[in-house]
Amino acid sequence: MQLNAKQLIGSHDVLFMTLDTLRYDVAAECLATGATPNLARHLPDNRWEERHSPGSFTYSAHHAFFAGFLPTPITPGPHPRLFAADFAGSETTTTHTFVYDAPTFVEGLHNVGYHTACIGGVGFFNGKTPIGRVLPGLFAESHWSEDMGVTCPFSTERQVETACRTLAALPPTRRVFLFINISAIHQPNRIFKTGAETDSCETQAAALAYVDRCLAPLLTALQTRSNTLCIICSDHGTAYGEDGYVGHRLSHPVVWTVPYAEFVLKQRERAKP
Repeated sequence: MQLNAKQLIGSHDVLFMTLDTLRYDVAAECLATGATPNLARHLPDNRWEERHSPGSFTYSAHHAFFAGFLPTPITPGPHPRLFAADFAGSETTTTHTFVYDAPTFVEGLHNVGYHTACIGGVGFFNGKTPIGRVLPGLFAESHWSEDMGVTCPFSTERQVETACRTLAALPPTRRVFLFINISAIHQPNRIFKTGAETDSCETQAAALAYVDRCLAPLLTALQTRSNTLCIICSDHGTAYGEDGYVGHRLSHPVVWTVPYAEFVLKQRERAKP
């Protein structure tokens, strides 16, 4: 069942986390084997939803995401959207959709009082080049450093630390939209499996298990502030030799099929004195 974003916006913080390059089959296998207990604890019905991404690589997928076009269910549509720009004729805008008068829902949330913060990961969020400044430039606050990038074996730890500092600097009454692009799962993910010389489903699974181990402080930090609308998904998958294909930015089921979850993370009750 789709969450009622229109009802939640204003009273809930928002977390949007993209697990860059994560394949659906790898995510599902890690969940089944118990390799991702922190994620499993919060996924609705203890499962990933299988969806189709609107883009085959990071830049295109995130442009669509921020415009309100999140991954869609694999069943025939039309499918209602959580967020949508105000435009005539939309067949996927419903009474549960948060509608905004802006190009992106990042700006739409800013316009209704949210502090918007981006924790970058892959190169399209590094702010070092004109193209690397486009996506983080949508946010009021953005962070990136080399140790948050794809070649760092402790990137998720740094991203989570930065996210927790960002949350701690805001008063609990200020609503926040926190976006994190997790870079560890993107190649070269072989750095997360000892002895691996090439990237594979196995090394991507090892990277996802590492990411999961790092998430607890972030989830705790969110739960100390407010109830949080959470959206966690991949932006696209990647091919490891299927039908001769390697990588992404191509049309293949392992690229366009992604894991997706949306749920409300409940605020923890404060201990009574």
